[in-house]
Amino acid sequence: MGGTAPAPTVDAALRILSFLGLQRGPVAAATLARTLDLPRSSVYRLLGVLEERGFVLRYPEDKRYGLGIAAFELGSGYTRQEPVTRLGRPVLANLVDKVRESGHLAVLLGRDVVYLADERAPGRPVLVTDVGVRLPSSLTASGRALLAVLPREQVRAIFPGPEAFAANPLPPQSYSQLREELLATRARGYAVENGEIAEGLASVAVAVRDRSGWPAVALAVTFRADQATPERYRELVAQVQQHAVTLERRLYG
Repeated sequence: MGGTAPAPTVDAALRILSFLGLQRGPVAAATLARTLDLPRSSVYRLLGVLEERGFVLRYPEDKRYGLGIAAFELGSGYTRQEPVTRLGRPVLANLVDKVRESGHLAVLLGRDVVYLADERAPGRPVLVTDVGVRLPSSLTASGRALLAVLPREQVRAIFPGPEAFAANPLPPQSYSQLREELLATRARGYAVENGEIAEGLASVAVAVRDRSGWPAVALAVTFRADQATPERYRELVAQVQQHAVTLERRLYG
């Protein structure tokens, strides 16, 4: 037979990360050892290395482990590459044609969102969301849509203390304020911003999830807040939600 088997420790570490990525919350080391049929001592040793490298987070109170920031950023790196941009741009263009407002696609990178693609509607206001621009996720509709899908423990890990909000000129300026905003976002089914990034401009955004339920990319439109009647607002939300479903099907079937 050609080829070589993967190194046992590498294979086990990848299996641990893959398993954690499919869970909706942190799991115990004993569960990992039992489910993956690995020696418990090996699991603890590998978890220690993965935690040191930022790929795993340990929750001492619960004696459980979940994915860390490094793992999330690795996943975002894949999302930032060709698949989402190539498959998402036609959906974004169709959305902009339908609503006649500018739109964009964005992904999480640490505490920020990075804009992958933008489509400008003729005659609409100039935006700061050019491709490659990074903005605080807690202030943007796209960022809030993506954060609202993450487990509470993951959001807390991204925003561990007051320093995480030091650059925010407007609320949320604390974890409790962010948590309140994300709960409201979940309840609505979409995220909003109004003047946090650019005065007079508002946005609505919806998160597109991957097969495991994690946020892959946000789809959003931006518009003049003073021109959005309640009927127009509902129309924009409905169109963004509809096109987010279309994009999720294109990406993940």
